[in-house]
Amino acid sequence: MGGRSLTALPIAGSIIMTNLSTEQIVGQNGQSYHAGMEVMAWEVTAAIAIVALAVIFLPKYFKYGINTVSDFIEIRYDTVTKRIISILFIVTYMISFLPVVLYSGSLVFNKIFHIDELLGIRPIVAIILVALIIGVIGILYLLIGGLSLSANSDTVYGVGLLICGLLIPILGVMKLGDGNFIGGVDYIVDHTPWLLNSVGAIDSAIVPWPTLITGMLFNNLYFWCTNQMIVQKALSGKNLAEAQKGTFIVGLFKVFGALFLVFPGIVARNIFGDALMSNPDNAYPYLVTEVLPQALFGVFAAVIFGAILSSFAGALNATATLFSLDFYKPVINKQADDKQIARAGKIVTIIVGVISVVVAPFISFAPAGLYQFVQEFNGLYNMPLLVIILFAFYSKKATAIAAKSTIAIHIVLYALSKVFLKDIHFLYVLSLLFFLDILIMLAISKWKPDGNFVLESFDTKVDIKPWRYTKVVSVVLVVIVILTYVAFSPIGLASLQ
Repeated sequence: MGGRSLTALPIAGSIIMTNLSTEQIVGQNGQSYHAGMEVMAWEVTAAIAIVALAVIFLPKYFKYGINTVSDFIEIRYDTVTKRIISILFIVTYMISFLPVVLYSGSLVFNKIFHIDELLGIRPIVAIILVALIIGVIGILYLLIGGLSLSANSDTVYGVGLLICGLLIPILGVMKLGDGNFIGGVDYIVDHTPWLLNSVGAIDSAIVPWPTLITGMLFNNLYFWCTNQMIVQKALSGKNLAEAQKGTFIVGLFKVFGALFLVFPGIVARNIFGDALMSNPDNAYPYLVTEVLPQALFGVFAAVIFGAILSSFAGALNATATLFSLDFYKPVINKQADDKQIARAGKIVTIIVGVISVVVAPFISFAPAGLYQFVQEFNGLYNMPLLVIILFAFYSKKATAIAAKSTIAIHIVLYALSKVFLKDIHFLYVLSLLFFLDILIMLAISKWKPDGNFVLESFDTKVDIKPWRYTKVVSVVLVVIVILTYVAFSPIGLASLQ
């Protein structure tokens, strides 16, 4: 938990870099190369959920003095429900996040910097080598300095990524304008105005516009407000105010992050035309090679390496924390002191890290649809987790049996949707399942009542006084999100094709 000593900037840096991965940078720019600014929904609308994290979720988490999200589940429901959630988190990180971050990050790193050509080796060998180096350094990070060291180094990476990330589209736009930035913007508006439209069609394969206020919103609330990998960084704050300030910085970053996670794809489309349509994921690497001065390649390589490393270390740390506090202490060694718990966490860090490094190269043999599967994997449990936490906050009558039943029924229904509704966008499916999960919680809690439950404050460990500007900054962030959508719409810079 970083000794519960982190201030706003390290918290923000750690959350940003844990969230940010090379797969995201390359993948979203690849999508925008093809579909335009509607891809920015994954970034910009996240700020709404981050406001909810700062205003609603963090004050409650801090009030009850929890270490993990599953701790809160145990306080409100029971130990079995807590361990089900912990297992789902751990399995997700081990199967659908850690190996993919290593593999996809190494693949992109090699694609941009041609490690295979420099060393005269096959691409798969270069990928294995980069994955091994990242894995070893990530493990050492957590063994030597834990979350505190990782969070502070992430702040450095975050600044570097912001500078280098913004530099790529700026240089690309200037290239389009023959050295003039404004001229480059005019070129994009004149030649590809439809790509500047952030409102996706109702049947869009990327982000259909109705899901912005349904499935996308619910998915964002899960990821930013209940996902252990993210929430743990905020819970490591020295007090609630610092945690809230840190999350607001993240919210601002997510809005403007679209400028280097989405907009470069549109710049690439204007530079390369339709030449990369067969493989849009090449758009960002090609753009970097085209516009970045040779003198900055080393700096950019370090920043990209740091982005991969941070995502890997962040998920690895969350996995070790969940195992240590939810299984080792209460099940394996009930008499364990803090040193023994920390030692168990380090052992798990090494074991899971080594497994991830070993598994990562084998992802190259997986089917082509793997990344889409990984992107949707969290759908197995994200909606019921969000629902049971909301019920924990606002319902005295929600029961443990209802929580467990909701999780089980959701998993079955979501799995069936992959077979019978595979042509329907998964955000539409999540939209429906969210409301079904609510109905299931209500119905079973009423059918099998267990009295009224009242949450009480526990050892809060730190000062839980909110930041005095929380409401003002929340309103400002929401307004910025709305203005950003207006800017990238037919009302603003874009026009319909």
